[in-house]
Amino acid sequence: MTIFKTVRSWMIIATLAVAASPAHANTDTAVSADVTARNETIVKQAFEDWSERGGPFTRVLSPDVEWIVRGSGPYSRTYSGLDSFVNDASAPILSRLSTPLKPVVKKIWAVDDDVIVRFDASATTTTNDTYSNEYLWILPLKDGRVVKSEAFLDMGLYQDLVDSAPTRTN
Repeated sequence: MTIFKTVRSWMIIATLAVAASPAHANTDTAVSADVTARNETIVKQAFEDWSERGGPFTRVLSPDVEWIVRGSGPYSRTYSGLDSFVNDASAPILSRLSTPLKPVVKKIWAVDDDVIVRFDASATTTTNDTYSNEYLWILPLKDGRVVKSEAFLDMGLYQDLVDSAPTRTN
């Protein structure tokens, strides 16, 4: 079973458990539905902007976001703050792409402040190869901004690109 099937199975179970719990079924249901819809819309619009116009997804990140990349290797770790995420997690890969990384959203799940996005993304590398990876991001939001992320992806593909492609010269 791939990591994405395992994560998806647990996400479905967790979502169903939260939705079925007595604590979830209270008078705050309408408020909860509004928060869920708002957060899902924020993330969906950020992905549409990224995919269709090349807009930076970082615009919805809190300045003090905690970005956790799950997996193994030197880039699988916790990045504290927007600058660390941009400079230490994103730049190593984006600098080795000659075209923008373009996401294709497969599914978005939202419950209260948590939005989960399953997407694929690809781009042309500086060696004219294609970088393509599958992603799953778990994104808790607060006041309309992503405050934390758990990112799941094939870190071997990420590392292969960083190790094999030169950085852009422009």
